[in-house]
Amino acid sequence: MTEDSKLKVYALESGTVIDHIPSPLALKVVEILGVQHEGIITIGINFPSSQLGRKDVVKVENLKLTPAVTDRMALVAPTATINIIEKSQVVEKRKIHIPNEFKGMLRCPNPNCVTNVEGVTTHFVREGEGSKPTVRCIYCERVYRQPGDLVV
Repeated sequence: MTEDSKLKVYALESGTVIDHIPSPLALKVVEILGVQHEGIITIGINFPSSQLGRKDVVKVENLKLTPAVTDRMALVAPTATINIIEKSQVVEKRKIHIPNEFKGMLRCPNPNCVTNVEGVTTHFVREGEGSKPTVRCIYCERVYRQPGDLVV
């Protein structure tokens, strides 16, 4: 792609840019952020990436991420980086962190789990390291290899 053929996108004065999202998960990240109807959102899908092969990027105007949101996002996009923009400048850049436990963020797919039968708040613990963790429900003890699919 030549410099002349690149398209320019809306520059943020204040907000958050989430980069290095594994493609095609940008729309799942926007769903987790809960910002579908708030401010300007720019979504880039399937960009070339030396780290991932292909990546997505999400830019959200005036967004400040809470730890609970980044914890849920970590299971879907563990390779993501977060750039905080203020006055059109990157003031903070950080990698996403996968927490060791998740309370009320995931749903247990086991229909016999107490979280589904009695309505108890879910509680999972991370097992394994790296960008592909598994999670275990502390109530029914089942292990799930695709925790991103359990995000609520």
